[in-house]
Amino acid sequence: MGAADAVPGVSGGTIAFVTGIYEELIHSIRQFGPSAFVAWRRGGVPLLVTHLNLAFVLPLLAGIAASLVSVAHLVVWLMDSHPLLLNGFFFGLVAASAVVVSRHPADWKWWHLLPLVAGLLLAHWLPALMPLITQLGSANLVLVVGGAIAISALLLPGVSGSFLLLTMGLYGTVMQGIRSLDLGLIAIFGVGCLIGLFFFSRLLSWLLRHHHTATLQLLVGFILGSLPVLWPWRELVRYQLGREGQMIPLDYRYLTPGDYALLTGEAAQLPAVLALMLVGAGLVLLLGRTGRHAAPARPHDAPEPSVSRGPDTSHRSDNKEEGSDA
Repeated sequence: MGAADAVPGVSGGTIAFVTGIYEELIHSIRQFGPSAFVAWRRGGVPLLVTHLNLAFVLPLLAGIAASLVSVAHLVVWLMDSHPLLLNGFFFGLVAASAVVVSRHPADWKWWHLLPLVAGLLLAHWLPALMPLITQLGSANLVLVVGGAIAISALLLPGVSGSFLLLTMGLYGTVMQGIRSLDLGLIAIFGVGCLIGLFFFSRLLSWLLRHHHTATLQLLVGFILGSLPVLWPWRELVRYQLGREGQMIPLDYRYLTPGDYALLTGEAAQLPAVLALMLVGAGLVLLLGRTGRHAAPARPHDAPEPSVSRGPDTSHRSDNKEEGSDA
């Protein structure tokens, strides 16, 4: 997830979905709130650890953090030196992700096309709306709002938080801050991330519990809608300059490999790009198969872990009569 989140156009949520941990991730994030304090008061550290699902959350966060720090330099270099190959690999990865996610709904109905189309349209419109964030005025406020939006996009398969940061003109600033360990910038950006996680995880958790199949179709729409952003052979036709002079992409013209070579005078690298597309797609299909066997998601209608089921209630079963099976 950390490696995917470092690349504009790819979502860590897509990787979570493919590996079978998506719903557990959403429900675990939702547990970080006032209910965690209640769990700690009732059962101390053991119940708090269980309530927050830290056995799942801590290794995941460690992997994301390590990958963000280690991949940041590599991604910047690949984006500058080999953009066609990088986009080809992730185009195949995201396209196969849409196939993997679309397998999940078992009770699909025709009206589920509506959230699918809504996801497609939102994925198309969101990047065009992001430059408006730069008009908020205060640089710190822009960082907070950008963090909240980017972290929310992290939870959506097919919506890249890094790409939204790029369209907000914040990608270079944030990645440079991470590479140089600018603690002030990281703290301000982190506040926005915490705000986004708190509210958006609760919205997604509610949608998955009450409208599971429709929500999955919405997510498939997001994934499909993100594919044009990763098409390797494209031409930037509209952009604007950010406050620091950086170029913020707004619209592209999508080309065939032949047209790209004629227009730019550069090699389309068709065999290498197609090979990397297949590698990305094969990796996702392999992860999807492994994830379904190794980490099945918790049923969406399963009850939430409740803080009222603390250790102090276990002795009550000793006093039940034989007729109290219900």
